[in-house]
Amino acid sequence: MTASATSATRPRSFLAFDFGTRRVGVAVGNTLLGQAQSLTTIAAEGQARFAAIARLVDEWRPDALVVGVPLYPDGGEHDNTRRARRFARQLHGRFRLPVHEVDERYTTTDAIAAGAADVDSASAALILDQYLREHPR
Repeated sequence: MTASATSATRPRSFLAFDFGTRRVGVAVGNTLLGQAQSLTTIAAEGQARFAAIARLVDEWRPDALVVGVPLYPDGGEHDNTRRARRFARQLHGRFRLPVHEVDERYTTTDAIAAGAADVDSASAALILDQYLREHPR
């Protein structure tokens, strides 16, 4: 089997982020299982936030990152949309990993409705589940 065929079938792993100005929910998942699990919520800002993310990247060694991007119900952008996209660019710049954006409308509402103990990381898991459904391989 060629190296390209092997890499095409190798399961890929991801860390996903539900960005917030005060907290960032984090989830982990892979294409082998095709589902995500809540991991943690980072309640830090600035350099401390990125240091915590760096520790997770070192621990989990993901192939790529996924960031939820909030939009208005009509698909329009708002201030948090731009903040989340900036966060995605910062992740790419710091960790040199591919970063995929996912429309995260209603993930927080869905996590609350499901009774999640940690809404932020549960939202990140919903974001990653959506990405894995849309990109199964």
